[in-house]
Amino acid sequence: MTEKKPKSSLRENIEAILIAIIIAMFIRTFIVQAFKIPSGSMLETLQIGDQILVNKFIYGVKIPFTGGKTLIRVKDPQKGDIIVFIYPVDPTKDFIKRVIATGGDTLEIINKKLYVNDKLIKNQPYAIYKSTELIPGNFGPRDNLRKIKVPDNKLFVMGDNRDNSLDSRFWGFVDLKAVRGKALIVYWSWNKDRLVPMWNSVRWNRIGHILR
Repeated sequence: MTEKKPKSSLRENIEAILIAIIIAMFIRTFIVQAFKIPSGSMLETLQIGDQILVNKFIYGVKIPFTGGKTLIRVKDPQKGDIIVFIYPVDPTKDFIKRVIATGGDTLEIINKKLYVNDKLIKNQPYAIYKSTELIPGNFGPRDNLRKIKVPDNKLFVMGDNRDNSLDSRFWGFVDLKAVRGKALIVYWSWNKDRLVPMWNSVRWNRIGHILR
């Protein structure tokens, strides 16, 4: 009977690294993923330089390379959810916006006032309007949008910075299959405009901030 040859330390280290990579890829693909906020379209909810964790499981486990086919669906995105999704205009980019209306809802904007299912939407403390200018509907959809109906399995999304957000008002609906997940928490925040001294560039008060 021959004795089993012990593994070399190099082989053990390589195996440990490979296992760690596989676990990390599994978590990133199916459970949680990190994203960085590059623009101010979600101010003041999200700051430029915020780094967030996104729950990829809550809206269903999507099978890679199947065009968004969902294996396990926990629930669909709800009004008010902050979601990360594949940008319909450029699939190589991810966008983050807030869900305003879901499939079957009607939506209309009149002089910056939002109506969903013919009801004026109030009590949205996250919605910020910084411009007093009103753009007529025939010049653009930012402040005035004719009544539309959201198709089934689609979402209408907007940024919280309502006067400065490229969203569904301009490029249309988000397909449920394009949704990557729901924004959960800010785990790190970096103000690139305050790099010296370095510790002043970290927004310590935002670390651990739960997103709503």
